[in-house]
Amino acid sequence: MFSKRSRYRQVPDVAVSGKDGRTVVAKDLRLLPEVTGTFTHILGDGDRLDQLAFLYYDQPLQYWRICDANPQFLSPLALTGQEALVTTSYQVTVANDDLWARALAALSATVGVENVTVRHDTALEHSVVTLEGEQVTVVTERRTPVVTVTHNRATVDSAAIADAIEGAGLTVETWSVSGPAGRRIVVPVAAGGGAGS
Repeated sequence: MFSKRSRYRQVPDVAVSGKDGRTVVAKDLRLLPEVTGTFTHILGDGDRLDQLAFLYYDQPLQYWRICDANPQFLSPLALTGQEALVTTSYQVTVANDDLWARALAALSATVGVENVTVRHDTALEHSVVTLEGEQVTVVTERRTPVVTVTHNRATVDSAAIADAIEGAGLTVETWSVSGPAGRRIVVPVAAGGGAGS
């Protein structure tokens, strides 16, 4: 039995036969509706779907409308950046290149770590130096190693990963968790009115 407001109420029933010959009645697949309108919301830190549904529809349980309008996210948690799997980037200083193997081995052995990559961010720095009695501006390239770790935050948090990196001999300068803040999501028009009706 589905309530009058359920998105599954109008989905037809289907009869499915199992290998044992039993027939089970179930709901058919609910196809995603075509979204009308182009209203978007820019996510902020801490945004939740029930709060957004209340903001735009005055009904927190209508969050599924926003999920339907953003099918590129496989779950409501992924839509708002609350899924367990996250990516944290660590800017590091490496005293000795021989430490990389130890750091990568330590991270790969950490329970909850899914993937580890290393890249170098490049920035141009301007400095004034005296050359043959004249002051000239010199542009130098500064490369900063960044270790990016995809991990299950239910198993291991970003601080514990930073500890593992430092335990291998690298120095963590800063780190940041990628999140949904600034991401645009579609908010469809509510049935019978606009986004705020």
